[in-house]
Amino acid sequence: MLKITDLHKSFGAIRAVDGVSLEVRKGEVFGLLGPNGAGKSTTINMAMGLLAPDSGAIELEGLGSPRDPSVRRHLGLAPQAIALYEGLTASENLHFFASLYGLRDAKRRVAAMLELVGLGPRGNDLVAGFSGGMQRRLNLAAALLHDPPLLLLDEPTAGVDPQSRNSILDTVRTLAKEGRTVIYTTHYMEEAQRICDRVGVIDHGKLLDVGTVDELIRRHGGDSEVIVERGNAENGHAEERLVTKEPLAEISAALAKGDVTSVRVERPTLESVFLHLTGRSLRD
Repeated sequence: MLKITDLHKSFGAIRAVDGVSLEVRKGEVFGLLGPNGAGKSTTINMAMGLLAPDSGAIELEGLGSPRDPSVRRHLGLAPQAIALYEGLTASENLHFFASLYGLRDAKRRVAAMLELVGLGPRGNDLVAGFSGGMQRRLNLAAALLHDPPLLLLDEPTAGVDPQSRNSILDTVRTLAKEGRTVIYTTHYMEEAQRICDRVGVIDHGKLLDVGTVDELIRRHGGDSEVIVERGNAENGHAEERLVTKEPLAEISAALAKGDVTSVRVERPTLESVFLHLTGRSLRD
């Protein structure tokens, strides 16, 4: 669906995107996972045609570059910054965007998109009175109005309440089941793990690895840890941590020694992968 080849983009001395290459398959939810400032939004803006790369190529399904407006019509973008007019109602916002696309069935599409994101009853309410989560959901509806085959979502759940986050994630999976391709940028591990078919980890403008969550965990997650607590009323309790690829064998061996009060296994997660690839130091 989308092919990116050796993409570069700098802003002064800052290399925002540094040699990114990837292919997004038709019908998949592809997650672009990385810390703040990793290059996710810059990559999305170039994939959308809003920014010109310094070098490299972007091609949409054999149609050409998204810098061409005729190609860009096949894309839908929900940007990280809310792109709505607070002085208009939800319905008026969507009708405005529909007019920019010249949609002939605008009334039907607006009603359908409001229902899709759970805002059907609020169509005549001013966006100024919407919560952050409601605005994010309306932002998503605007991106879907013209029925694009490829949807680009840049941190679509930033600053939203748990209910709206759950609604947005469910909507993305529904769209994927219908055959739509989605590129989803986030720094939330649980979101990538929940909805993405494949994940690309990006940092300092470089794509560090790509794969399913299970593949990434196998390659970079490290071993499981078996935490064994031993002790009794006389000598207290002591915790023993065993790093292993065979947790069941370690559990059996620990139980055979006796004095075990509890055993638990901590398996590697996508967060383990994220910290291994991007480091543990604070980012400001």
